[in-house]
This record gives sequence, C-alpha cells and structure tokens, in this order.
Amino acid sequence: MRHDPGVTRRTGLIASGIASVLLLLAMSPADNRMKDTGGPGVIPFELTGGQDRADEIMAEWGEDGKDAARESLWIDFGFLIAYGTFLTLALRATRDAAAKRGWRRLDALGAAAIWLGAICAGFDALENVFLLLTLGGAGAAAPLAATIFASLKFLFLAASIAYLLAALATLLLGRRSAEQTT
Repeated sequence: MRHDPGVTRRTGLIASGIASVLLLLAMSPADNRMKDTGGPGVIPFELTGGQDRADEIMAEWGEDGKDAARESLWIDFGFLIAYGTFLTLALRATRDAAAKRGWRRLDALGAAAIWLGAICAGFDALENVFLLLTLGGAGAAAPLAATIFASLKFLFLAASIAYLLAALATLLLGRRSAEQTT
C-alpha cells in the first residue's frame, strides 16, 4: 500500500486547526475573568517589560484575576502545541507548493520558514513558564524574560504569516496573469 503524505498533512492541518480554535475558545472565559476584575487580559501581561508593570496588573486582577491568568496559561500550553503544529504543517505545505510550481524565491525562503511555527511555539512555552513564575512571585527577572520571549514569538509569528501571505499573493497573481493570457 502506498503512503500519501498529502492526506496525512491535510488531516494534520485540519486536526491542529480545529484544536487551535477549540483551545483558543477554552482560554476565552479566563481572559474575560481577568478583564472583569478591571485589569487587562493576558496579552498586556505578556508584554509588561518588567516587574513594576507586572505588579500593577496583578494588583488590578487580585486573586481571581491571577487564578484566571494561571488557567489561561496552562490551557495555552495545549494551544501552542496545536497552533505550532498547524503553522509548521502550513509552512511546509507552502514551501512544497512553491518548489512544485518553480517559485524559486519562495522555495528558498521556505527552507527557513518551515521552522517558524515550531520556533513560535517554543518561545510561547518559555514565555508561559516565566509568566507562571511571575504569578508565583519569582522575582524581577521573570516578567522581563516573559516579555522578551513573547516579543520573539510575535516576531516569528509575523514572519510566518508574511511568508504564507506572500505565497498566497504569488498564487493569486499567477492565476490572474494566466487568466489574462488565455
């Protein structure tokens, strides 16, 4: 029997995409509970930059908000696995499509781009560890480390999205020019 990697990749994309959406939805109530305290959601906490702002946010949240933040961060470990898998599969599929179509630049960029999903998830995991340490009162270095890892996550996420959009634009422009010549 012949192995078809396209079916496996497609199944993986669907499964990890569904898991990403479900886990994002699972985090939403915790984020709402953080905001119900009068404080921000988890993303501003990821980007505090230091202990002073982290302390301000945690004071705004109180114990209920901090409990909600912990819940959100633990769920986020599952989310980062799901979206990291989805991004990795999508980036690999895009690079394979670029190679198949002879898009040399996108194929060459894809050699690096295929790792971006895993890199994002790795930085997200490190960020979560330092945010949990911050919530536990670990000290001044934890919020700064969390901000650094969150910033790197967002940077590599933006690069992932840019690569996927460049391939989509190339595909659409290629179809448009092919339609115009026929």
